[in-house]
Amino acid sequence: MNLQHVAIIMDGNRRWAQRRELPSLDGHRAGVESMHSTIEYLGNYHLKYLTIYGFSTENWNRDPDEIEGLFRLYTEVLNKE
Repeated sequence: MNLQHVAIIMDGNRRWAQRRELPSLDGHRAGVESMHSTIEYLGNYHLKYLTIYGFSTENWNRDPDEIEGLFRLYTEVLNKE
């Protein structure tokens, strides 16, 4: 398979956490772990482009603490990589 571009849409992490009666940020953390595993797997395909969509304009309507937590999580992940 000759993949050149893959897009990952981070959707459903909060719903995943809610179904398990966990804090939203735990769902986002689980989503980041899943994304990381997917990126490692995709490393075998020598992609030219990888797009990660992790925050929509609608997300600005969420609780400010959740937004802050998301940005802290994303910053932590980007600084590790």
